[in-house]
Amino acid sequence: MHPVVKLVSQRLALGLILLIAASVLIFMGTLILPGDVAQSILGQSATPEALANLREELGLNEPAILRYFDWLFGALKGDLGTALTNGQDIATSIGRRLGNTLFLAFWAAVISVPLAIFLGLLAVRYRDRWPDKLISAVTLASISIPEFLIGYLLIYFVAVQMGWFSSVAMINDSMSLLEKLNAIALPVAVLTLVVLAHMMRMTRAAILNVMQSAYIETAELKGLSTFHVIARHAFPNAIAPIVNVVMLNLAYLVVGVVVIEVVFVYPGMGQYLVDHVSKRDVPVVQACGLIFAAVYIVLNMIADIVAILSNPRLRHPK
Repeated sequence: MHPVVKLVSQRLALGLILLIAASVLIFMGTLILPGDVAQSILGQSATPEALANLREELGLNEPAILRYFDWLFGALKGDLGTALTNGQDIATSIGRRLGNTLFLAFWAAVISVPLAIFLGLLAVRYRDRWPDKLISAVTLASISIPEFLIGYLLIYFVAVQMGWFSSVAMINDSMSLLEKLNAIALPVAVLTLVVLAHMMRMTRAAILNVMQSAYIETAELKGLSTFHVIARHAFPNAIAPIVNVVMLNLAYLVVGVVVIEVVFVYPGMGQYLVDHVSKRDVPVVQACGLIFAAVYIVLNMIADIVAILSNPRLRHPK
């Protein structure tokens, strides 16, 4: 078997194992939550008979292993169950919310990924000079401040004091693309600031590592400009670690938006999860956790596969 095919197959198998392990942890985590699901639905005034009937209806009296496999096989078929609090189909509700989260993450990635790579190249070009130090200082400052604090600062200064954007990022299907972009401007700005530093610093470190190679010195001796050497010779050979950190941050943009969505009251997966955690709606919590885990594992698996495919020693074995 070709080494590339073998390694890609191993990564796919590992991703499937991790997803199953994540589903087990999510299910077990909801089992050990304090309190009684039936009691939280019916309230403290519920009679023992009503509680017993609801537990039977929800399948809470069945062994945990059977409930896990019922839930897992249902999720594989696209059936995530019904929300306990409102009786709505979870898959339908999540479909709308996930679309909103992906929309927010997409525009944050469109801005942050090219900007991070450009700033990383610029920092290498002016290594140890004031542009490099300024870029590093600003990005380190942005990553050191909690994202919710950045969000509240932007709301106060940009939305309240200046009135440039709305402090509440509400979107719906009737809005045009420009209206939606205007609504999500502030959460996109926060997400960009949060992930920019990781990607920029990894880009800088990866390129500097490649710059120590002999062929880079040869390119410099040929009289090529510094930026040409960096962009055309160093950057393509540093793509594997850069892709890894980009994918990790893209996973964060989808999975880690819970705080940002709550701050800006954005109708995405994070807000949906928080609303139902407070109501102890276990099926919704399980479904959201499984989707977040799947997104994170898949994006990391893609990063691993891209790193494998970008390695010429694996593509062209002797």
